[in-house]
Amino acid sequence: MDASLRTTPHRPAARAAERSRLRLVVIQTLALTLFVTLLARLWFLQVAEGEDYAAMAADQSVRDIVVQPQRGLVVDAQGRPLVANRLSWVVSVDRSVLAKLAADERGKLVARVADAVEMKASEVEAKLVDCGKENAEVGTCWNGTAFQPVPVATDVDQAVALRVLEQPEDYPGVVAEQQNVRSYPSPFGVNAAHVLGYLSPITADEFAQAKAKDDRSVNGASVVGRAGVEKQYDAWLRGMPGYKRVSVDHMGRVKGDDSQVEATPGDTLVTTVDAKVQAVVEKELARSIAKQRTIVDSVTGRKFVADSGAAVVMEAKTGRIVAMASAPTYDPEVWVDGISSKELARLYSEEAGTPLLSRATQGQFAPGSTWKPFMSAAALGNGYSTDTRLPCASSYRVGNRDFKNHESGAYGVIGFAKALEVSCNTFFYRIGHDYWKKYGSDVSDVDAKDPLVEGAKDFGFGATTGVDLPGEASGRIADRTWKRSYYESQKDYYCGISNKPRDSETSDFLYRFSREFCIEGFAYRAGDAVNFAIGQGDTLVTPLQLARGYAAIANGGTLYEPRVAKAVVSPEGEVLQEIAPKVQGTVSTSKKALTFLDNALKGVSTAGTMAWKLGGFPTDEIPIRSKTGTAEVYGKQSTGWVASYSEDYVVVMMISQAGTGSGATGDSIAKIYETLYGVVDGEAKGAKAAVPGTTPNANLPRFSADGTILPPLVEKGKSR
Repeated sequence: MDASLRTTPHRPAARAAERSRLRLVVIQTLALTLFVTLLARLWFLQVAEGEDYAAMAADQSVRDIVVQPQRGLVVDAQGRPLVANRLSWVVSVDRSVLAKLAADERGKLVARVADAVEMKASEVEAKLVDCGKENAEVGTCWNGTAFQPVPVATDVDQAVALRVLEQPEDYPGVVAEQQNVRSYPSPFGVNAAHVLGYLSPITADEFAQAKAKDDRSVNGASVVGRAGVEKQYDAWLRGMPGYKRVSVDHMGRVKGDDSQVEATPGDTLVTTVDAKVQAVVEKELARSIAKQRTIVDSVTGRKFVADSGAAVVMEAKTGRIVAMASAPTYDPEVWVDGISSKELARLYSEEAGTPLLSRATQGQFAPGSTWKPFMSAAALGNGYSTDTRLPCASSYRVGNRDFKNHESGAYGVIGFAKALEVSCNTFFYRIGHDYWKKYGSDVSDVDAKDPLVEGAKDFGFGATTGVDLPGEASGRIADRTWKRSYYESQKDYYCGISNKPRDSETSDFLYRFSREFCIEGFAYRAGDAVNFAIGQGDTLVTPLQLARGYAAIANGGTLYEPRVAKAVVSPEGEVLQEIAPKVQGTVSTSKKALTFLDNALKGVSTAGTMAWKLGGFPTDEIPIRSKTGTAEVYGKQSTGWVASYSEDYVVVMMISQAGTGSGATGDSIAKIYETLYGVVDGEAKGAKAAVPGTTPNANLPRFSADGTILPPLVEKGKSR
């Protein structure tokens, strides 16, 4: 056989082997390429970007915890602490640890914590819920960061806190530490709750607004001022939070501190309040209320209800508040550990007397005869003179109605001074009626001139005083404009009643009133004008407004914005800002008329309606000007007022449903003046005065390097 024919069958096998070798080379090349790529990637991760990834890994093992600052002090004018801070054991729960536990273990831990701090497990659970979630309880839920341990109990016994610390295996993720909380030293037993205010946790909306403004002084776990100076001066008092970075393990448990930025304490607020005077004012207001509740009202035949009251002591020449009290009041301590819904409901309850309402700045009451000096000032600038004489009869007829004297009898023909001294209503009825006949007999003319209304507004009534406390009420001037506005807002309601047949649920009085109101409720009649002239009807004032008005008479016509704060001082004792008295305006009443009124009001104290309460006070040495007032309130007993002033101070006190002004508050007014001037057995002794030097000191307390606060130096030549 030919040789070429014998080799032909082996050629296909060779080609197959060659293809196999080619595939192997390709696979080896791919494998080598992948290996090189992997090595390159490992080099890139471990060498080129190794430091960045190491930092990210380290960052995952630390947590930022906010360190809340110590809130600033609030002190009185002598440097006595009114609001301070104290250390409190606080038990908190780390929710990141809690989340890694099995459901049954989580429940057992919460129950164990609740039992230790003497709470219900449901109460602890409520505190662990983030605010904004569907089941969150407002005021209870947690508004802080996710990594911050959530405080569930404050003011825990030290023994409980130590047990938590010493038994970490029983309390995983539970922290016990001492934190600063608000305290109230109460020098001389003062309360001053409505002046000082209170704190509560920041809301989600407030925190969001702060973040939008890049305000780093608050965080999700902050507490902020809600009333009083705590709210008004919150930005100064709150300080600046610090931050602590802590290392955690894979379970989120804290292993130790990594770094810390110290918190900056808040600044100290120096107030114009004198704690010794404040204590006396509070005690006297409470005493007068308690006394009136034992007395039978001759008008109603029932004991006086005396449901609320207020008192203000103000510097006559600056508008600074020396003392301010409101009743009923509340204990500011109730907010420290988180207020319960039951306690909060009581503070807002009308049945409890709405203790949160500051009667001095937010309470609005008919002024009664304390209104008459301002009506006198208006009349003396609009056609009447100090020589004017008018009849003081027992009653004055307007249309078919007799308006009577309630605090005085008939005194014949008298002038302004005597009318103020004996508080003659009919004297002022005539003036109010005279202006109404002269300028405003068109009952629908909203723009009619009214000198008495203009005079009241000139003394700042019907508008806020500008006091540095939040939530001040404006009072109300019940003039033609107000009456028209009130009619427009209420006519649909009353016309709806009158346009239907009277049913059994509608009283005859309400039905008749509704018909009259629907037809002519807008009309400003002569009766409205004469009531306005004696502080009756729908006109309302706050005790602070009245005090400011009397201060303007005392100081020659200047209307100050009342001030509670005097200065802001840093934690190191540096005066950051002095808060000087601020003039809001001046009255148009002439100096001659103001001097006349000043002398007339002295007569009220020495021979008029307040004389029987100041018999033991040295009014020759320290003249007191005063005006009593008894305001009738429909469906209630009368509101009693005394508004008064000396050369240095204005003192105003009122009690709702307590009878006549001097009868309800006169003794307390006398006691307050005795305290201010150190009167003992009818003699003024400057050394006994509550305020060192007798009159308020312009100097500030002295702040020592060790944190001690000393009284201000007494100015020479001040004491009487």
